[in-house]
Amino acid sequence: MRRARQRGLTLVELVVSFSIMLILATMAVPLAKVKVRTQRELELKYALRDMRHAIDKYKEACDLGTFGAIKQGTFCYPESLDVLVDGVKTQTPDAKKMKFLRRIPRDPFTNSKEWGLRSMQDDAKADSWSGDNVFNVYTKTRDKDADGKPYAEW
Repeated sequence: MRRARQRGLTLVELVVSFSIMLILATMAVPLAKVKVRTQRELELKYALRDMRHAIDKYKEACDLGTFGAIKQGTFCYPESLDVLVDGVKTQTPDAKKMKFLRRIPRDPFTNSKEWGLRSMQDDAKADSWSGDNVFNVYTKTRDKDADGKPYAEW
């Protein structure tokens, strides 16, 4: 009679419910880590695609003579990523600026706007940049994807 009026949980019920919650939380953490890494990989892929597309558009415009005389050693590639954002004056009568990027994207792995750069003259796997032109960009993170390939080689 007295137990029917008592409310609350017994110690056994509390231990069982907390154990179940612990097991579920333990299973959810690895899934969350995979989801975060997948999202970063997707952001990296889009950032690299956008910057490489902007470099290609700059090269195409330069090859057509849109910017006039080119600087020796650049091979019609931009001298830096900032050139793609700031724009370049064209050799048209109105001399307007052509811009190729709105902003330099943030690297999702290093959380900065500092990217690894390679010029035409650099080795394809070099970590240093000669500073002549920007032929390619890569992330500076040392992390690897699920297949073991470094993100810097994407």
